[in-house]
Amino acid sequence: MTRARQAEVISFGCRLNLSESETIRSLLARESDIVVINSCAVTAEAVRQTRQAIRKARRQNPAARLLVTGCAADIEREQLAAMPEVDGLIPNTDKLDPRAWNVPPRPGLTPPTAHTRAFIAVQNGCDHACTFCVIPQGRGPSRSLTIPQVLAEVERHLTMGAPEVVLTGVDVTSWGHDLPDRPRLGAMVRAILDAFPRLQRLRMSSLDGVEIDGELFELLAGEKRVMPHLHLSLQHGHDLVLKRMKRRHSRADALRLVASLRARRPDIAIGADLIAGFPTEDAAMHAANLSIVDELDIVHGHIFPYSPRPGTPAARMPQVNHAVIRQRAAELRAAVARVRDRWLNAQIGQRLHVLSEADGTGHAENFARVAIPAGTPRGTILPLTPTRLEEGLLQ
Repeated sequence: MTRARQAEVISFGCRLNLSESETIRSLLARESDIVVINSCAVTAEAVRQTRQAIRKARRQNPAARLLVTGCAADIEREQLAAMPEVDGLIPNTDKLDPRAWNVPPRPGLTPPTAHTRAFIAVQNGCDHACTFCVIPQGRGPSRSLTIPQVLAEVERHLTMGAPEVVLTGVDVTSWGHDLPDRPRLGAMVRAILDAFPRLQRLRMSSLDGVEIDGELFELLAGEKRVMPHLHLSLQHGHDLVLKRMKRRHSRADALRLVASLRARRPDIAIGADLIAGFPTEDAAMHAANLSIVDELDIVHGHIFPYSPRPGTPAARMPQVNHAVIRQRAAELRAAVARVRDRWLNAQIGQRLHVLSEADGTGHAENFARVAIPAGTPRGTILPLTPTRLEEGLLQ
């Protein structure tokens, strides 16, 4: 007799998807012979990877029920539904609802401890209309958890032993805009820190710098339990491109924000999302994109080669040649690699507190990746002083 396989969830894309995949695993914990692809649609490459994963999952699980959810399940619905490997699609907005999976409700659902960090989705959806982005089509309008709901989620993860909490969302800095009295994100972060003195580390996912409120700035600048690591939803370093993207910040805004934070917290590590080859981008605009990497000292760079997404205004703008986009993306990655290498070398000899992962490495407060001693239990925070850098890993 063939033994039924436990439900499997394969996740792509953002930290919010990762968090939601943990909840889906819990919902399906008593189910078998189900494979779920939690998809991403932020770029054409993300959709290609989703389709590739669907085919691979079907080859490896020929008898399983294969279901697809996530942003691509909404944005590329017809194309994915037409794939012979797919048995069904779960709308992105319904994927945390037990009824969508035909399973009974499970009050007090606690996600499994599959990750060293607890990813808590405090917000979903987006109210902005960036010209390149399809995510509002897949996620809907911005919706926030209340502070009591967030505190309950943090409590669950701390009870399970999570040493670090990461607050995630589609547009985290818009948290609270839809709640009574429109609280700001800083108030929620302060509530978490006040409610849980035992919480050792709190980290933020990607933030829109123009929406960082005064209290959040103070916490980023001076609270030791808030990690010195700011990842900006920057997208570009040239003002005209930012305007054509319908972003709400300028290059000068980003420079001022980072300079102000560094004046208060010199060890803060800066990350950023940058798009290469946005429509109409010329050589001078690309040069501005490259130069902001050095000006902000971007050490954690997420570089996205632009790809037109269906139904977006940017898809109707004059496009940059694909080969040029690839080359510009490679140059941006190289620029970040140079800055990152210089930064990592500066960490040698510094005392770092490293949260151990399952793969023999861990991450310091500033998210530098560090080798950890063999046999260190997962989830341990230990002080280490690296003595060398090998292939991007502090040793």
